[in-house]
Amino acid sequence: MENKNVGWLIIGIAAVVIAVIFIFNSALKDIVKSSCGLEHSLICPMNETIKQQTYLALAIVSILVIIGLVLILSKQKDRIIIRKIKEKVAEKIVDLSKLNKEEKNVFNIVKENRAIFQAELIEKSGLGKAKITRILDRLEGQSLIERKRRGMNNVVVIKED
Repeated sequence: MENKNVGWLIIGIAAVVIAVIFIFNSALKDIVKSSCGLEHSLICPMNETIKQQTYLALAIVSILVIIGLVLILSKQKDRIIIRKIKEKVAEKIVDLSKLNKEEKNVFNIVKENRAIFQAELIEKSGLGKAKITRILDRLEGQSLIERKRRGMNNVVVIKED
């Protein structure tokens, strides 16, 4: 619930409590008049007690009204939403002229997939396990790719500077 709504709710409750206080005050005055008599009701000690109780109750209600006004007039904190925008990293230009046909093929498969398991790379390239391992060793030696261990598998990714 917003602060303003809570403030209005508190002020509404305070207004109801004020009405109850004055109704109760009126009822107590009638009781004092009937018990003390007309000539004695003005100097009756119960009159002072009723006044003190009424002032105390009104003071408490005024505190509620002040709290309600503070909530109504206070500015709610703005919600700050920060979105992290991933900057587009300019693709580094890779010199593939030094690579043979199979190395270029493997490098392009890795580049298309961004990250690929070595076993999946074997399937997609159609080359053998030992051949892929040697090709990946050469590509890794030229700092074009990077192999990361994931359990019993390797994930092959393009190396970023």
